Amino acid sequence: MEYAAGYSEGTEPPRIAGVPLSHVSIEVGHLRMEDLDSGDDWIREQFRKVVPLVTWFTDAAKAEFGPQARVSTCLLVDDYFRADTDPRDVLGRLLGCAEDKGLTIDYLGREAGCAVVPATGETPGIELAQSVRARIVAAPARGATGRRPPTDQSGWLCNGTRAADEPTQAMRNEPYQPPEEFGTPAHSIFLDVELWRAEPRKQQGSTELPITWSLPFLTSIWQLLRLGLLRFHGRPVVEPQLWDRRQPWPASWSELPAVLKLNPRAKPFAAYRSLSVLPVRYLEVEHAVRLILEHIRLDDEVVEQLVRRAAQERVTLPPSSTERLNYHLVDGH
Repeated sequence: MEYAAGYSEGTEPPRIAGVPLSHVSIEVGHLRMEDLDSGDDWIREQFRKVVPLVTWFTDAAKAEFGPQARVSTCLLVDDYFRADTDPRDVLGRLLGCAEDKGLTIDYLGREAGCAVVPATGETPGIELAQSVRARIVAAPARGATGRRPPTDQSGWLCNGTRAADEPTQAMRNEPYQPPEEFGTPAHSIFLDVELWRAEPRKQQGSTELPITWSLPFLTSIWQLLRLGLLRFHGRPVVEPQLWDRRQPWPASWSELPAVLKLNPRAKPFAAYRSLSVLPVRYLEVEHAVRLILEHIRLDDEVVEQLVRRAAQERVTLPPSSTERLNYHLVDGH
């Protein structure tokens, strides 16, 4: 398994390959395996709410970018935290419910594919989460004592200065200092996000603790993939693989590519902007995602390439990746 740290040791930098781009990528759901336990009627109801929104947002894209606006849809399935499930059952039910409600899903992404991109043909697998982890730049907290480990060791990232919780503080009779958001806003909204957790497991001959990546961290990688902002040695991290729906699904998630192309006529998977239509329960997750993305150092060449391409199409592209994310929250547990 190869690992990308965001640089090259060669004398010549790798050529940055472009990726096909839509104007807007619409995420029509982020399905947990527990959602399937709610029954097919629940899934159909969620898709019923999404269908008119996809039509509305597609029309809005055409109004902004012209009648030839490129819009694609995608759905993310959580096979990372529940890899023990059978894709033959999950995908058959899921896509059947979508067809029942007239929802076209162009691309299907696997959450585990945001952690490790499986090898395809001559293309090696990529430890994608480790690669993005190496790009995190955490802001140093004011007055830090060094008692709390830095982000690259602790796996926690925050948007400000944590509360003064040193055990010696009470002995000094100093007043409690609440957490404070960076940027000195009028009222702080402090957020502390777990990115990964090293969990002890028995591994013969290894001293390293296996890492479990958090849902917000994997979702932030999913957003970067949808925005076409990640490369590996200059080439795209994922290239959606067309799946023949007439073929049976494999018995294991690991046999599937990170992103499947379900609709052969679909516009490109990656896009200048992303729109996620999600149940309101994902509000906290996406808040954390935005914080994470604000602290990820992207390749300047990749960012500049997208800006140039957008300008050629007369598309206004915000400089920050978080400004390219849009949301529409629907009711539902």
